[in-house]
Amino acid sequence: MRIVGIDPGIGRTGWGIIEVRSGKLEVGSFGCIETSKELSTEKRLEEVFKQIVSILQKEKPDAFAIEELFFNTNSKTAMVVGQARGVILLAAAQHNIPIAIYTPLQVKIAITGYGRAEKNQVGQMIKTLLHLDSIPKPDDTADALAIAVTHAFSYKMK
Repeated sequence: MRIVGIDPGIGRTGWGIIEVRSGKLEVGSFGCIETSKELSTEKRLEEVFKQIVSILQKEKPDAFAIEELFFNTNSKTAMVVGQARGVILLAAAQHNIPIAIYTPLQVKIAITGYGRAEKNQVGQMIKTLLHLDSIPKPDDTADALAIAVTHAFSYKMK
């Protein structure tokens, strides 16, 4: 099974592809979509959408895992990140890819076994689980891979 994990954002959207083969995890490609603050919100959303579509067409994942938004402070940021998440979900829906949604807590527990794990702990576990030489940067990319791995673990349990 080929899984794409997405850590949604307007400035940076992390993405990562993993494959589950014979119960083993293998990392595919990964990266981060970055948009310029100089662009209007609608142009930034368009850029995120186009790049996600390009990734989905190239990588052809069987499953799509995305992080649920959690904001408790800045509602303006939450709104625009929610809009980015919306165009990302639209891209997945247009490609008929089954979508799974995970909270940050679910991801931390799946990856580290601890719901209050720090970003570095999650990154270290992703490095270990996927046999990487270093923690993927920026954090959004490591988080996206963590979301994909969470789906792989959750899918195995079903």
